[in-house]
Amino acid sequence: MGLTIGVDIGGTKIAAGVVDEEGSILETCKVPTPHTAEGVVDAIADAVRTVSAEHEVEAVGIGAAGYVDDKRATVLFAPNIDWRNEALKDKVEQRVGLPVIVENDANAAAWGEYRFGAGSGHDDVVCITLGTGLGGGIIIGGKLHRGRFGVAAEFGHIRVVPDGLLCGCGSQGCWEQYASGRALVRYARQRAAATPEAAGILLSFGDGTPGGIQGKHVSQAARQGDPVAVDSFRELARWAGAGLADLATLFDPSAFIVGGGVSDEGDLVLDPIRKSFRRWLVGSQWRPHAQVLGAQLGGKAGLVGAADLARQG
Repeated sequence: MGLTIGVDIGGTKIAAGVVDEEGSILETCKVPTPHTAEGVVDAIADAVRTVSAEHEVEAVGIGAAGYVDDKRATVLFAPNIDWRNEALKDKVEQRVGLPVIVENDANAAAWGEYRFGAGSGHDDVVCITLGTGLGGGIIIGGKLHRGRFGVAAEFGHIRVVPDGLLCGCGSQGCWEQYASGRALVRYARQRAAATPEAAGILLSFGDGTPGGIQGKHVSQAARQGDPVAVDSFRELARWAGAGLADLATLFDPSAFIVGGGVSDEGDLVLDPIRKSFRRWLVGSQWRPHAQVLGAQLGGKAGLVGAADLARQG
């Protein structure tokens, strides 16, 4: 199969792109994400028609946040769009006249990194995305592991602290409450409020108060050596690395790939994650260690991965 289209549905925008067999994006377009479920379907179709106008396209892959069924056709539940048992595959196919597959967005991003990014040379890979929440994907023997019902690798909702912080999913103590962009901001605000004298650089951003700290401020301040910002990254990394150690016990991959917005800070966050991973890995001194790698495709991983999954059929 030749050219395919990948679609990445975000909270504020929908991106579509024509992707070739080497993972290169030949053409893209972005449209705002509508506020209604049916409007999102129409926007996806419009974006697909736009990018395919000058290309011979054979299939479409859609990455959607939420639970996607084992047939890669129906979104069982989406947290940010009012989709409940949404027959997305059929609806988009009817509008664009092309074969469509639907995949969880973190799975699509994991596949993109495995095929064309940091996962090159590995057949057994576990990916985590440290964004607003925490997502993931599993590649075993060169195949995407989706589970019997299609909803595997929801790593962010592994409970790591019994009766811990309340999560948006309704449970308590989920991993993403301790290792995510949202957690990073919480750590920074708490530390800046407790020791404002140590957070001078951090508090110089935003409105100057702990409550005004945003993720970008923590990154900016950490790059300038602000102790509170650096310590906040270390706390996130401690939880992230400990979680990877648990996943190594389950899957024993040759590599972990860390993506998402938090990973854009490179070794500032990756080095302490690696340190924590080694600290908490059971039998660490007696077993081979998986590599902990930064993602390479950035924000285009989901689009590229969805397009390639459509090519795989």
